[in-house]
Amino acid sequence: MNIDRALLDKIAHLSRLEFDEKDADKMMKDMTAIVDWVEKLKEVNTDGVEPLTTMSHEINVLREDEVKEHLSHERALRNAPKKDSDYFRVPKVLE
Repeated sequence: MNIDRALLDKIAHLSRLEFDEKDADKMMKDMTAIVDWVEKLKEVNTDGVEPLTTMSHEINVLREDEVKEHLSHERALRNAPKKDSDYFRVPKVLE
């Protein structure tokens, strides 16, 4: 597949890329090389190969959930810089 200028402009617009006009030829050559390499992968025989879900062979060790003492409202608000009754006061973010 050959990446032409129209396709490069479309890809640049969709991915919000900006580049100089002098770099357009190099980008088209590089992107064409990448697409050609990916197309070449279609030639590889993958019969009997299980798809990977992760690149690591490590297994997550999960612990059992334990119910423990929770933090009371009073203790949580004790060191709050600003509070209002039972709530933390924070600066307005949206107007």
